[in-house]
Amino acid sequence: MTVLDGVIADLTAEGDQLRAAVAGLDADGWNTFTPAEGWTVATTVGHLLWTDEVAVLAAGASTEEGKQEWDAVVLKAIDDPYGFVDKGALELGALPPAELLARWDAGRVALPEALRAQPEGAKMPWFGPPMSPTSMATARFMETWAHSLDVYEALSLAPEVTDRIRHVAHIGVRTRNYSFANNALEAPSEEFRVELTAPSGELWAWGPDDAAQKVSGSAYDFCQLVTQRIHRDDTDLVAVGDDAEKWLTIAQAFAGPAGGGRVSTSSTTGSDA
Repeated sequence: MTVLDGVIADLTAEGDQLRAAVAGLDADGWNTFTPAEGWTVATTVGHLLWTDEVAVLAAGASTEEGKQEWDAVVLKAIDDPYGFVDKGALELGALPPAELLARWDAGRVALPEALRAQPEGAKMPWFGPPMSPTSMATARFMETWAHSLDVYEALSLAPEVTDRIRHVAHIGVRTRNYSFANNALEAPSEEFRVELTAPSGELWAWGPDDAAQKVSGSAYDFCQLVTQRIHRDDTDLVAVGDDAEKWLTIAQAFAGPAGGGRVSTSSTTGSDA
């Protein structure tokens, strides 16, 4: 099995788990609001569908026809940089549930096929830097996992926590400097040591052993934090060094403007998207 095949298998498993949770919902269930402000269960699935379909378009941008289709998506993003993603999610989330699920099912099949069809060494265009097929699959895993948490919380379901989240942890570590830059802060020049305990109990580590700045704790908490599904104060993460602590307050593994994060569970107010 290639690295890409492994990531796709994990992405498929994560999507299967979410699909099983929503497939039998009635209208009220689909319209249940999630912790992401303004988004329902249907909107969330609509967003995952939208991103899968757009990723398939990106994979096909090497052809003339495919480039035109991709360019049309980019122009929409340029025209409405802060709203085009929400607009797509809301439009698709308004579809009848059966149609929404059918399109999502088709997209979840089409995306792996499109990624596997990419030539070796190919980079796909995206809204940020171009991405390899493996990077795209990993990013799709992160989004599927994070948005699934919103759905599970909305439906009062306990998520299955597996070592598949290593993909999210890896992106979270690699986007450290992006988190600083996205908040108009200068990124630290030195490497950090990150030691996370996986759901299985395995230790995952990044960075030099002797780094002065260090983060340690639960991989699940770290993954929730970098996808802004939990407040820093509600994690068990331990930071050594001021820069490491600052990172944990601004960590953001996904592209786009700095998010507002989630309110601590000790607060009486609601959560942000």
